[in-house]
Amino acid sequence: MSDTDSFIDEVTEEVRRDRLFVLMRRYGWIAVLAVLLLVGGTAYREYTRASQAAEAQTFGDAILAALENDAASDRVAALDEIAAPTAESDAVLDMLIAAEEALDGNGTAAAERLNATATNGDLPEIYRQIASFKALTRPESPLSLDERRVAFEAMATPGAPLRLLAEEQLALIEIEAGDTDAALSRLNALLADSELTAGLRRRASQLIVALGGEIEAS
Repeated sequence: MSDTDSFIDEVTEEVRRDRLFVLMRRYGWIAVLAVLLLVGGTAYREYTRASQAAEAQTFGDAILAALENDAASDRVAALDEIAAPTAESDAVLDMLIAAEEALDGNGTAAAERLNATATNGDLPEIYRQIASFKALTRPESPLSLDERRVAFEAMATPGAPLRLLAEEQLALIEIEAGDTDAALSRLNALLADSELTAGLRRRASQLIVALGGEIEAS
């Protein structure tokens, strides 16, 4: 019986090997293709990462080189020649150029550039909000007091990334409108906010003291 069992096992094993060989001949290309796709995909991802890192490095180096110019007009010209690798980096570049244009005494061009970025629907919301905030705080802004108030109130909604900075601007608008009590109330509420930064806390406290108010105990 043992010889018979051994013979049966050998035959079974041979059948298994034959079936495996047939399957490999029929479907082995799929396994080879899967390996090639895996290796190729990994190589492509690494190449893409390296290319993006190189682009970012080149972009950053070009900005630093442009900012080394002594005159603001030269910095604007140099920055304006830089090709940004992405829409987001182009938005950052435009905001840098706007800052240099303002330093060069061309605040109107700075405001126009910021407004163009703020209304670019292809950009993520955070970039548009930052550009809009900068445009609204420019002295060349054509918007009225009430229009600026409405814009900053939209930025001051809970969860908005520029909420606290918008609250500060709303307090300044209230001061400009002569509503000192409302400004003091808003500034004290700002001081009680758990997300308040050290710089904003210092500015709010200084404003309260300058307005003759008292800092409420939190």
